Amino acid sequence: MITIALSKGRIFEETLPLLEAAGIKPLEDPETSRKLILGTNRPDVRLIIVRASDVPTYVQYGAADIGVAGKDVLNEHGGDGLYQPLDLNIAKCRMMVAVRSDFDYESAVKQGARIRVATKYVKTAREHFASKGVHVDLIKLYGSMELAPLVGLSDAIVDLVSSGATLKANNLVAVEEVSQISSRLVVNQASLKLKRSTIQPMLDAFAGAVK
Repeated sequence: MITIALSKGRIFEETLPLLEAAGIKPLEDPETSRKLILGTNRPDVRLIIVRASDVPTYVQYGAADIGVAGKDVLNEHGGDGLYQPLDLNIAKCRMMVAVRSDFDYESAVKQGARIRVATKYVKTAREHFASKGVHVDLIKLYGSMELAPLVGLSDAIVDLVSSGATLKANNLVAVEEVSQISSRLVVNQASLKLKRSTIQPMLDAFAGAVK
């Protein structure tokens, strides 16, 4: 049995054509089904639906053989014990630093002031600001990053931005790109050795579909 870990929403939707290229079709839609383990048209393949941030953990510990995870999640996780053979070029967005439109970010950074940054991506933010020699106090949040600068919790946020509409609606502006983000295929290294005859054709099909 091959187990593939996916998260609901955009990643699931954009992975469907890739699965189809490998001859795999889910028997149910995770948006309407309450099941966390979904069968497919192939008796030897099943999908498990997990939180996006948990995909690398399920794959790392062998509870899933393959997964699809955003580069943002993999950077935070560290990717230990994971083989990352393929950038799937899906669920694209950018990791950005954003501030209130009336906050002079350039001056604050130049003057060597210590700025407060709210983010879910603490490791990524720490590395970004360290590389620039900027002193920051990091505040970990799990949702609604845009609120933090508006109520004085932080000077800036580090978060994913796709269209920028949420920033605009909350009077925030993106001032710096941290990195380009897309989703990657991750594979458990032991699974690849033990189940290569089944997994390798899937990887080849995914690679073909991406091209």
